Amino acid sequence: MFLRTVDARIPSFTDIVAETPLIPNKSGPSELRSQRRTVSPPTPPTDEKRPSRTFRQIARTGRRYTKPLVSVGHWRRRALLVGAALLAGLIAIVFAIGAEHAIDLHARIVVASPWLSLLVAPAGFAGMAWVARRFFPATQGSGIPQTIAASLSPDPEVRGRLLSLKIALAKVILTLGGLLSGASIGREGPSVQIGASVMHSLAGRRFGRIASSRNLIVAGSGAGIAAAFNTPLGGIMFAIEEMCRHHAFRANSTTLTAVIFAGLMSLGILGNYTYFGRTPAVLSWPGGIWPVLMCGAAGGILGGTFSRLLVASAPGLPGRLGNFAAARPIAFAAGCGLATALVGLVTGGATYATGYAESKAALEGTTPLPFYFFAAKMLVIWLAFVSRIPGGVFAPALAVGAGVGSALAGLSPGNAAPALMILGMVAFLSGMTLTPITSFVIVMEMTASHEMLIPLMAASVIAYGFSKSVSPRALYDALAAPALDRAQVAVGTGSAARG
Repeated sequence: MFLRTVDARIPSFTDIVAETPLIPNKSGPSELRSQRRTVSPPTPPTDEKRPSRTFRQIARTGRRYTKPLVSVGHWRRRALLVGAALLAGLIAIVFAIGAEHAIDLHARIVVASPWLSLLVAPAGFAGMAWVARRFFPATQGSGIPQTIAASLSPDPEVRGRLLSLKIALAKVILTLGGLLSGASIGREGPSVQIGASVMHSLAGRRFGRIASSRNLIVAGSGAGIAAAFNTPLGGIMFAIEEMCRHHAFRANSTTLTAVIFAGLMSLGILGNYTYFGRTPAVLSWPGGIWPVLMCGAAGGILGGTFSRLLVASAPGLPGRLGNFAAARPIAFAAGCGLATALVGLVTGGATYATGYAESKAALEGTTPLPFYFFAAKMLVIWLAFVSRIPGGVFAPALAVGAGVGSALAGLSPGNAAPALMILGMVAFLSGMTLTPITSFVIVMEMTASHEMLIPLMAASVIAYGFSKSVSPRALYDALAAPALDRAQVAVGTGSAARG
């Protein structure tokens, strides 16, 4: 009885199923199939749709790549870039021709009356220092530190204080005036600043954003080196190794375009010349390892020491002489000119100007360099540097290196003087600038001594190692920091005055 009562209270499975309300299926199996189609992955396109979609992709890609080819703005920007490179090369070539005439005119004055240099040099030094200090402060010195400082600054006004077409023209005139006075200065640093100024004139949005300001400055510096000495590879390596120490080299196409067209301008006007002529210098191995070691060690130590001297002299000289230079800079520049003339009289005029003629004559074997030449040349380079007149130290440094190699040639057996002079050039330049690749590439192109490639590379690397122990910081990099500070102070002072 009890069991029958419990069974009556517990519903059976069939009753539960019967009493549970079912969700009505209004569409039947066809609706389920449609639902499965909505949640299933998309079916691949049919053969009829695939060709049309591929054609649209090809057309869209083609329009993206062909649009610059038919764009007037694109070709206008390319034309402006090429035109600026040609202009930079033209100014550098005119500068080179003018430098030769200025050096030749000074040599005629000295030949006519050597004592006239005691008047010409002080007057020329004082005049160039006054004009540069009064009207064009950014033209003082080499020009490479100013260019590096401009590439490091993000402020357009600071860059304008260091690079402009007005500064470029003033740099040409003032450097020619210094060479006419007999100053031991070069035109490679001014050529770098000139090329960078011309290319930097394209910066900004007014010409349609041709390239970034930094890339244009780097490209202009390489174009200046390439056009000044007919060394296109040296110009590219200078742009990479010297101008891009603090940032990655990204101006690939811009630099190549600038260097190529500046080089073409040089070839069109001056022809395919070699700066120091063709030097048939060869070293035999393994005996040639000793000249390489000697020149590398001597050039690295001397170059590093001289670089450290220039960096230490840049802020000012110590003692009473430094106080006099700060209080009366024009009179101090005249005194530096007088000292340069006296050294020139003692050495028979061998230390005037860049030292190009003396070095080339020694390489050709016509007139050997005296053993004291490199020391006297370093002295007159330092005098021009501390006087703050416009002019570079790159080309005179090559003459110092030639003097070092000539002095070491007496310690080497055989007639290896030309080879040791070339090695001395590379070693001293690499030690002074801490740019080993640029140094051996430029000297190799200047002397057309391709057979000396391995010895030049070895001497440059050895000199770099010795120089790093004497002067850890590169010359132009160390000089760029105060140049940037001065430009920033000038911009801040000008802004405060306008405010």
